[in-house]
Amino acid sequence: MTKYKSQDIVTVIKIRRLEWLGHFIRMNETRSVKKIVEGKLEGRRGRGRPRLRWIDGVKDDLRKLGVKRWRAKALNREEWASIIREAKAKLKGL
Repeated sequence: MTKYKSQDIVTVIKIRRLEWLGHFIRMNETRSVKKIVEGKLEGRRGRGRPRLRWIDGVKDDLRKLGVKRWRAKALNREEWASIIREAKAKLKGL
């Protein structure tokens, strides 16, 4: 018996990450958020496997949804909105 009739929280988070990705890609290069996320750290990295970044998780979601050339598609707001709608439909079915 389910008491709460809403989408799975994981599905909501994945959709919101894709929505933010479209906003982020269209952002001006001078914005501090864009500089921080795309910035490169100087120095040596630690031993072991590199930690996963936010963009790594988003890329994995896009790969599972079958979205190719996502950077070019995210620049077009209408095309990205249709991808978000398709993703909502696919993720609701999982």
